[in-house]
This record gives sequence, structure tokens and C-alpha cells, in this order.
Amino acid sequence: MGKRLLLLIVTNILVMTTIVIVWSLITTYTGINGSFQTGAPGIGIDFIALGVFSLLVGFSGAFISLAMSRFVAKMMMKVKILDPDGNLTHEERTVVEKVHRLSRAAGLAHMPQVGIYPSAEVNAFATGPSKKRSLVAVSQGLLNTMDDDAVEGVIAHEVAHVANGDMVTMTLLQGVINTFVVFFSRIVAIIVSRFAREELQWIVQFAAIIIFQILFSILGSLVVSAYSRHREFHADRGGADLAGRDKMAHALRSLKAYVDRANVHDRTNDSAVQTMKINGKGGVMRLFSTHPDLDERIARLEER
Repeated sequence: MGKRLLLLIVTNILVMTTIVIVWSLITTYTGINGSFQTGAPGIGIDFIALGVFSLLVGFSGAFISLAMSRFVAKMMMKVKILDPDGNLTHEERTVVEKVHRLSRAAGLAHMPQVGIYPSAEVNAFATGPSKKRSLVAVSQGLLNTMDDDAVEGVIAHEVAHVANGDMVTMTLLQGVINTFVVFFSRIVAIIVSRFAREELQWIVQFAAIIIFQILFSILGSLVVSAYSRHREFHADRGGADLAGRDKMAHALRSLKAYVDRANVHDRTNDSAVQTMKINGKGGVMRLFSTHPDLDERIARLEER
């Protein structure tokens, strides 16, 4: 889920920034009051109009990001889509069969697209705008490193994300976060611009909106990451229901063993060690982690 969430957050920031630029151009060349200031310059702010605008832009940005998620993931990760009816290798066909079997067990009416992407990292992700148009992709590193049962446990975890509708739920949360980001970034930008000379206020406000929108979006990702960590426990339980608790626990232990081996060799900064972004970090960075600590996940699964 970490890879999927990272792509969603980055895409969301880019989409929101694009919306700001387009809106600024429209208001500049049409004469529409896009500053949401009332009266003479520096008098007040139309909070109701700004709130409605923030709501529309916030959720538009989130749903545009969601609609683009599968395309962006395939492009950025160079995912090779596996055609179930095509000429596949034994390894590729095994992956497709696992995804389809687990998807049917999860009650999905439409099979996700299945893909493999060329990366040494031990990783997998699920994405897509809906259950009908989803994608489950695994890295070549995962297939090279994990045994068959562990791979099945990882795939079951990703299929559970699709079955739970986590992408849509995360998008709704992102829409709420975006609304607050747009609202407060514009208020701060208006305040900042009032300290500039009158002829420079528009430029200062435009630049401040983009800067504060990106900064507030990063802060908002703390909330999204916290919710992501919560959903990981649900996906672990869903994966255990689909593949069996033993295979799900084995997958988590295999990931933990891989991370531990990598740490021994002092390769903790290597992207391959991030292991599905699945191993929670310590200290302040834990707040930005999309996954809880592996030991905690294993313990929660065994307590069930």
C-alpha cells in the first residue's frame, strides 16, 4: 500500500498545483475576482466563497488523482501488464492465477489487472479508481526473494486493499485534507501579500499560494499516513482470510527477515530495503510511515 499511497499523494500535489495555476490564469484574463478579498484591497476575505471554492477544488483534485492512479502507477513503475490469455512464462502465469483466485475468494466481480515491474525492491501495490478498474502489481524483486507461500500472502494483502475499497476511502479523506489545504493556504497567502507593495501583491500572493499549498499538503499527508497505518491491519486480516493466516503471517515474517538481513549489511538507505514501505520507521519519521512496524503487525495477526 505504501507505493500506491506515495503515488497518490505526489499525483494529488501535482494536480492541485496545476489547478491553482489554471485558476490564476482564468481569473487574470477574465477579470473574475479570484482573490476572494472583499472591499478595497486589504479590507477582508469572503470566507463563504473561499470555503465553497476550497471544497470544489479539494475534492476535484482528489478524484482527478484517483482517476489517474492506475495510469500513473503503470507509467512511473514501468509495470508490464500480464494478459491472462497471452503467452506468459510460468512465473507470470502463476502470479496471474494467484491474483485471480484470491480476487474471486474476495468476492470481486471484475478481476484486477495484474502486472510485474522491474525493480530489485521487495514490493507490491494495488491501485485503481474502483474495484472494477484496479491493478495489482508485484516487483520482480519480490518474486526473486520470497517463496511461493510468502508471495501469496503479499498478494492476498493487496487484493484485500482492493476488496476493502481503500483507494476510494483514502481519496475521500484526501479530499477533506485538500479542502483545508486550499482554504488555509489562500488565507495565509492573502495575509503575506499584504506586507508587499501594492504592485507586487498579486505576484506575492500567487507564489505564496503554491508554496503554502505544497507545505500544508505535506503536513496533511501525516493524517493520510496515520489512516493508512490503520488500514494495514485490516488488509492483513483480509489477507489472512483469503490466503490463510499461516501464509499471511509467513509473508510478514519473511519481510521482517529480509529487512533484518539488509540492516545487518548496513543497507538501510537502499530502496530495496523499504520492503513495501511496510516497515514502520522510528522517531519523528514514524509519523510519515504508511505502514505500522512489522513486529506489531505480526503480533496483531497472531492475536486474532
